[in-house]
Amino acid sequence: GLALLLYETSLVFRNERTSAAHVIVQFTLRLLDRSLPSLRGSDALCGAFIFVCRQMYNTCEGLQVLRSYDLHKALSAAWKQTRSLSEGVPTPVSGTSTQETQSTLIWEETLLDSLLNFAATPKGLLLLQQTGALNECISYMFSRFTQKLQVSRCEKFGYGVMVTQLAATAPGIVALQRSGFVQVLMVELWSFLECGCDDVRVVRPRSTPMDPIDMSCLKSFLSLVNLLSSSQSVWELLGRQPLANKSEYTLRETPSSIPDLIDRLIAVNSDVKIHSLFHYEQSHTFGLRLLSVLCCCLDSFLLLESQYNICSMLLQNQRGNVSDQDASEGAIIIDGLSVERNHVLVRVSVVGGPSERRLPPRALEEGEHPYPWPMFVSQHLPLCYVVSPQDFHDDSQDCEIGAFLASSSEPNSEDNWLEVCRKKFCKALLSKPNTLTGGVLADLLEEAVSRLSSSASECFFSAARYKGDENLENVVLSPVELLGIDVCVRYGCYLELLKEDATKDLTLLMKHIKTFLSMQRITSSSPLVGQQHGYLGHDWLASTVFLIMAGNTERSWNLLLGLSSLLTSAFIWPARTHASVQFPQEVAESGMGPVYWSTAHYVEMLLKAEVPLVHSAFRMSGFTPSQMCLHWLTQCFWNYLDWTEICHYICTCVLMGPDYQVYLCVAVLKHLQPDILQHTQSQELQVFLKEEPISGFRFSNYLEFMMGLERRYRDLVLTDMRHIQNPSE
Repeated sequence: GLALLLYETSLVFRNERTSAAHVIVQFTLRLLDRSLPSLRGSDALCGAFIFVCRQMYNTCEGLQVLRSYDLHKALSAAWKQTRSLSEGVPTPVSGTSTQETQSTLIWEETLLDSLLNFAATPKGLLLLQQTGALNECISYMFSRFTQKLQVSRCEKFGYGVMVTQLAATAPGIVALQRSGFVQVLMVELWSFLECGCDDVRVVRPRSTPMDPIDMSCLKSFLSLVNLLSSSQSVWELLGRQPLANKSEYTLRETPSSIPDLIDRLIAVNSDVKIHSLFHYEQSHTFGLRLLSVLCCCLDSFLLLESQYNICSMLLQNQRGNVSDQDASEGAIIIDGLSVERNHVLVRVSVVGGPSERRLPPRALEEGEHPYPWPMFVSQHLPLCYVVSPQDFHDDSQDCEIGAFLASSSEPNSEDNWLEVCRKKFCKALLSKPNTLTGGVLADLLEEAVSRLSSSASECFFSAARYKGDENLENVVLSPVELLGIDVCVRYGCYLELLKEDATKDLTLLMKHIKTFLSMQRITSSSPLVGQQHGYLGHDWLASTVFLIMAGNTERSWNLLLGLSSLLTSAFIWPARTHASVQFPQEVAESGMGPVYWSTAHYVEMLLKAEVPLVHSAFRMSGFTPSQMCLHWLTQCFWNYLDWTEICHYICTCVLMGPDYQVYLCVAVLKHLQPDILQHTQSQELQVFLKEEPISGFRFSNYLEFMMGLERRYRDLVLTDMRHIQNPSE
């Protein structure tokens, strides 16, 4: 039915063949504008047509068709006008409420509800945020949520997907917190986890849960995972928020915020906290499982570690969990908590893709040795968790790309060179992907960026004015950035791309980048934490380039400087477009980047058309593909793909175009389809996608699939990407 409305052009309107969608939205706009005298004041009729429009614009493909009509602006204007009228009406005496007042309130709610439904898609959420009605829409949603009212009679899955979509962004999570949603979630979780929801257990005690997370708490756990999936949300809820660490807790003291929850369930570092929990092992296990999922997002881990010293706390608890407290080195007790702590410590200490690191299992085995894995009890990582690295320096003599680069040093037509290079790159990727590593890949990336940035047709952003000789002594890197540098150097040393003294060079590069990007940021008046102090996360793209260039600071900097003028940089380099002067003020202050409202939006759109079973699985789970793609892309697939595949991702986006970022995400989700369907049935899709690497994925196996997507969708996707400086149009 939706396809007929959007694409069937069997209607003739104003002497032109058009689809029903265009006729309906134009008629709706005239109703909202009160420009039809014979139908003026017919709010019920207007509401019915808005409802039909809503079924279209709360989908990616529907919003694509209707976006040019600025329906969100018309709805916002009508709502503001109605609200001003309702605020001007004196409060009626009890029992004398007029029908007119009641109908005005109903109409106001109808408009608010219609605006809220823009939040169902990434680009729609940006449009909603631009109207200035986001907070009021979330408050309205929360009031319906607490009354357990469904979205509408046509919706099956309630507000879960919409809440997840909101939680992926800084303004969305702030609005959710203001509405009281986060606090209600905390109280609900605590009632299941610690207090119990009734007095039945007094005469019939609850059975001891067999699973690490009891089924009664699973829904709350998944809601928390959805809420804290994005590092931007974690920053807004936890940034510069200390833990209470009280000297005394009452048994009935309920956490009301995320820092409180971390203080009670994760940072259990004192006897006072242990004794304040009715079910210490179950509750602390819940907290450690949540911590494990949180730390899968590298920026979230860096924040937790820099603020709360999570690793030191876990190591301290691990060393304290010994059989003989009097002995200097007692044997660690093998129990559920020590196994969970060990898993988290290894996860945050070892960086690598599916074939580069080995994570210990959480389950105990039968027999004399229930847990054969060594416990992580000091700063030195047990070697069994690190897989021997592959040879990343195979600059094969038969590499066609290497020969092409060596023979193309003389001046040549840029368009011709790029066309030939793309063909040879695709050929090499399909036939000999193992040759595209090491120095060959670095040379290819360097030459491609140099030629693209010197081409007037390829330069998208204005040329950067940065000499590189600025005084960097006063540039201070944040604790998160410094920790991120340590992580990157550790990974580079493992790959044998860096030496242990590379920290100084990477620090210098990060200072140059911080200075350069700060010169291109707006002065923001936004109250969002992420808008007040520059880019808060670590720059994973810059670190990836540093590793590709084998720690050469000058080559890395020159490549990044050239890349900054290309459209591709807006998508593969999130720090580049954060609060950038290249966007209108309201978009730069929105707290949402083009990776979310452009790339992730089109991933959802293409996924529905190309891999419908996966799209449906996400809907059923209350999770969104956009949230997972934002996670992967922000950290350049670190910990999800092997190093070679990460390099291929960067090179493909630079050479083939930024729209390949969309096609890659669709290919990855297609690759994961069997696992996604399986884990949707077991209600653990979010946890699976967060915690598990993308095993078995090879660029070479999916390049033809991505090229097919390019042929079908490039005109739509790349054209829209070129309009990111005016995303509302």
